[in-house]
Amino acid sequence: MKIKKLPWKRLSLVLLSALFLLSGCDTSNIAVLNPQGPVAQKQYDLIVYSFWLMMIILVVVMGLFIFMVFKYREKRQAADYVPPDHHGNKWLEIIWTAIPIVIIIAVAIPTVKANYALEEVPKGYEDEKPLVINVTSADWKWIFSYPDENIETVNYVNIPAGRPVKFQLTSAGTMASFWVPELGGQKYTMPNHSMELILLADKPGSYQGRNANFNGEGFAHMDFEVLSQTQADFEKWVKDVKGSAPKLTKKDYNKILKTGLVGRMTYTGTHLDWVETPHQHNVMNKKEANTKEHDMEGMNMDEMDMSDHQH
Repeated sequence: MKIKKLPWKRLSLVLLSALFLLSGCDTSNIAVLNPQGPVAQKQYDLIVYSFWLMMIILVVVMGLFIFMVFKYREKRQAADYVPPDHHGNKWLEIIWTAIPIVIIIAVAIPTVKANYALEEVPKGYEDEKPLVINVTSADWKWIFSYPDENIETVNYVNIPAGRPVKFQLTSAGTMASFWVPELGGQKYTMPNHSMELILLADKPGSYQGRNANFNGEGFAHMDFEVLSQTQADFEKWVKDVKGSAPKLTKKDYNKILKTGLVGRMTYTGTHLDWVETPHQHNVMNKKEANTKEHDMEGMNMDEMDMSDHQH
């Protein structure tokens, strides 16, 4: 029986061609690989570290695989040849049990450290007072409330460059995911629940934000712009909005909350005064419903005079 040789030359050519083509990729067009702030940079560093660690593992595993295939390939042997019987090797078993544990530790330690660090204001900006912005997702739009500036915007948000921004996330509709890839990772928005996300832009620029959680028909169009400005330009924008934007009313807000797509909007005032806390939407209605339910439970229907209600 003739043994076919492995096509090493062709395989090598394919691998080298793939490496050559990938080296021409422009990572600046991939938002996740184009960090524009310390939060995104820390996550980028973790991605790169994990990638190279996995590449080292891949090279070692593939090298061992090729070695085993070559060394223990089918060979011409005598008809009565019987391969030696191996009962195992204690040290090899210890090694291949320990290696996965070491790999998990090597991935887990920097990941856990990074996750905890991302919950705090980035190093070097501890003395900067964060700008607080309440974010409310609705089907299918984003509402940004500035409690200190008394401004509310829809589908866009302006922030000062070089200053931490503390986003308080909630939802007035289905669950969504708030994500600005060039500034940091995503966090979910959920009804009657508040999540906190701290982001920071190094320099002025425009960054695209989006919903990273499928939530229905308008999901693909549920995006927004994050405009990072100098502190002077941000203050000028706040002043211009207060001098020209209409005042937000409950009627306006309820109209915005209706299911559907809307364009950009800017108002003075926020909806935060109409909910008990910034993350509680429709809580009042639930409490009233619960109160009525308890009242009905305490009623004795046999003692009620229903004469006035007879038809």
